[in-house]
Amino acid sequence: MIGLELTRPWLLLTLVVALPLLLYYFYHSLSDFPRPQRIVSLIVRCCLVALVVLALAGLTLLHSTKEKFTIFAVDQSTSVGDNAAKAAEEFLKTAAANIGDNKIVFMPFAAGTGLVQDSPIEFGEHPSILRQAAKPMDAPANAAEKGPPATTPPDQHEPNSTLRDGTNLAAAIETAAGYLPTGYVPQIVLVTDGVETAGDALAAATRGGVPISTFPLPARTDPEVQVSKVSVPAEVRQGEPFFVAVTIDSNHDDEGLVEIYRGDHKVIGEKRKLNVGENTFRFQQSIDRERLAAYSVRVSQLAHDTLLDNNMDSGLVFASGKPRVLIVESDPNLIRDLAYSLEESGIQTDVRPPQGMPDTLADLQNYELVAISNVPATALSQRQMEVLRTYVQDLGGGLIMLGGEQSFGLGGYYKSTLEEILPVRSDFEKEKEKPSIGMVIVIDKSGSMDGDKIEMAKTAARSAIELLGRRDQAAVIAFDGDTYLICEMQSANNKSKLSDEIGRIDAGGGTVMYPAMEMANDILMATNAKLKHVIILTDGISSPGDFEGLAQQMASNKITLSTVGVGSDADGALLETIAHVGKGRYYFTEDPAQIPQIFARETVTASKSAIDEQPFLPQVVRATHALADIDMQSAPFLLGYVMTRPKPTCEVILATEKGDPLLAWWRYGLGMTAAFTSDAKSRWAAEWLTWPGFGKFWTQIVRQTMRKSDARGIAVDVARHGSDTKLSVDAVDEAGEFLNDSEIELTTIDPQMKQEKSKLKQTAPGQYLASLATAKPGAYHLELTLKRNDKVLYRQSRGLTVGYSDELRIRPTNEKLLREIASASGGAYSPNPAELYKDDGRTARRPTPLVTPLLSLATLLLVFDVALRRIDFSLHWPFRR
Repeated sequence: MIGLELTRPWLLLTLVVALPLLLYYFYHSLSDFPRPQRIVSLIVRCCLVALVVLALAGLTLLHSTKEKFTIFAVDQSTSVGDNAAKAAEEFLKTAAANIGDNKIVFMPFAAGTGLVQDSPIEFGEHPSILRQAAKPMDAPANAAEKGPPATTPPDQHEPNSTLRDGTNLAAAIETAAGYLPTGYVPQIVLVTDGVETAGDALAAATRGGVPISTFPLPARTDPEVQVSKVSVPAEVRQGEPFFVAVTIDSNHDDEGLVEIYRGDHKVIGEKRKLNVGENTFRFQQSIDRERLAAYSVRVSQLAHDTLLDNNMDSGLVFASGKPRVLIVESDPNLIRDLAYSLEESGIQTDVRPPQGMPDTLADLQNYELVAISNVPATALSQRQMEVLRTYVQDLGGGLIMLGGEQSFGLGGYYKSTLEEILPVRSDFEKEKEKPSIGMVIVIDKSGSMDGDKIEMAKTAARSAIELLGRRDQAAVIAFDGDTYLICEMQSANNKSKLSDEIGRIDAGGGTVMYPAMEMANDILMATNAKLKHVIILTDGISSPGDFEGLAQQMASNKITLSTVGVGSDADGALLETIAHVGKGRYYFTEDPAQIPQIFARETVTASKSAIDEQPFLPQVVRATHALADIDMQSAPFLLGYVMTRPKPTCEVILATEKGDPLLAWWRYGLGMTAAFTSDAKSRWAAEWLTWPGFGKFWTQIVRQTMRKSDARGIAVDVARHGSDTKLSVDAVDEAGEFLNDSEIELTTIDPQMKQEKSKLKQTAPGQYLASLATAKPGAYHLELTLKRNDKVLYRQSRGLTVGYSDELRIRPTNEKLLREIASASGGAYSPNPAELYKDDGRTARRPTPLVTPLLSLATLLLVFDVALRRIDFSLHWPFRR
């Protein structure tokens, strides 16, 4: 059957304009050629214009063809074992041998699709999907012939092993359908085990409009054992017994060691026999103190096993009961009085040194509040600070910072992550009676300081100068092989000028520190200040010099000297000796990001202005229910505090007699933070420890600041399906009535600490649903907030852990799905490869563009038309004029 079609038929409208114009010029032409010749010329011109317009309109000749174009989509995911690979290779080889006049291409796929290729798919150690993953997947040169570009997994830059950890049949079908060219009878052959881990293959096959034949690959026959599921209740009460149900699947009889860990501690380890199929074991557990307990199950010591990544899985349990608080204190023994007072009031309290500060949300979620007492910023990593901020801001946790000689500004918290979330600032207005200080900052600018080190050093120098008062003075020296006076001694009030000059420091050269120390000494000897101090920062080993002698000379001149070593190459022994002889302090850090906190801490410490150790009585500034039934008039003297400044939107509850904040708090994100600038131990609160109101004061302050979790009337269910998780909330009020038209906000923190906020949709009376993408392995933390009329009614925390990929689970070939795909699309299930190209009655209309012949004929007519307009044919033929 032959037909014609126009690809751009609207261009035929140009004939409506062109033909009348030709007629107009015909009748108004001044040519004296014979009329018959002019009529022939008009006809030729009309034909010429018609041919050009038809060519532009895309006149195409259509003829029927039964030639097939087949794309073989071949599964190369991890679930395809060696036996399946051999079956696929044999099938593809037979299919390629019987191709005849038809055309075929191949496309590997797993979690995403690879490049379409003419050569057969390769398996083995370097399968096609992995070799192609390293190449950019550009669109084909001719989209009409080659189709759209291949799709890739969500994280194309992940290690190659993860590219096979998934099977997205829907993506393979959609990509293959988009690739098929016109002019052929299309066909897709899906070579797979049918175990999909993402997408909806049946829906993709139904809407694709292309017959899909499915060839089932056999499941793995390698000996395999996997921890299929760890079932734990979502929430229990503290002390309540519950069961950890462990499901282990095996495709052979075996015996292994089943171990259960709660957090990092092993609670069960037993040898168990494993039979072919599903093996379920139950182990009784209870939670006494944790708020969030992560149970991990591992099976090991197996006789035969192929994949090790699927030998462990985990589950999370939330425990309701007494609130729990973590106190982090530099000397845990000194804070015991506060811990005992909270325990007596029904608040479980853990005390840790700074080394025990949590660095994961899973650990922090065990507590309603974290109290930091006399811990310097230099004792905390940037990650610990970031995790604590996320805990407060996104998960509603509470934070209290208590004063001490290593807290607030004295602890180097100026411009730190934690200062951002606290209600007070670590800088302050220096009192007039405080002594002025002259400070020289000496910075190593050798080549090894290039990059983050020199940038952090410049930031630290700027921050240190910002902390100095108006009557203070500062100078900056830099050294490499030579010594450079960056900023001469001047008023610290010239902060902009000093900052600009510091910004011009560049790294490069050797390390000669002694002349820089001498210059610092000379500058301070000529400076009129009551306190004189030098900070030296270096990351290397200096050329020799009499460092100890110079430090002794500076100390005798009442010039103190502190040193900072950065990185393992720093001469720690020399720097420590210099600081000891110079009556200063020595700091060491591997992390350049800690340099600003070190400088801030050292600046405030050296200036001796951040602490006020004169006894005072707390003054109530703002009445609050948190101080209800506490007689603050009877509160004894506090013996000192750290000077800070309140932030504009915070609430100052208690103040010192000089008006400085003593107790202040504010809401930060979903949580709350508070600052108590005195302490809760024997240095400044010695008289408070014997005050009858001590325990009640701290209990009520802690309860005011801690996370509130109310589960009454709220039922939360978290269920994971493939790479998605369904979250459902059933909500009723105290009277048992459904809570409708409420606003439920969900905050999700993924394993990479990325935050996402969403709202649940109401789907039934009192029921709200949400769907989350949980493809990445690790712990997900969820915070639910239920509001009505902008008032928070309930708040709950939940979590889930995502273990190994579903691709690693033992599952048989999904023949049911493959049959449904073939049936829904009009294909065949498990076809004979030699019969794939048999005539099935379908035909395709293959287009042949007629642009070239039309324009060729138009060119001939153009030559003839030129001749008709240049030659008088009446001289050769008897045309009548």
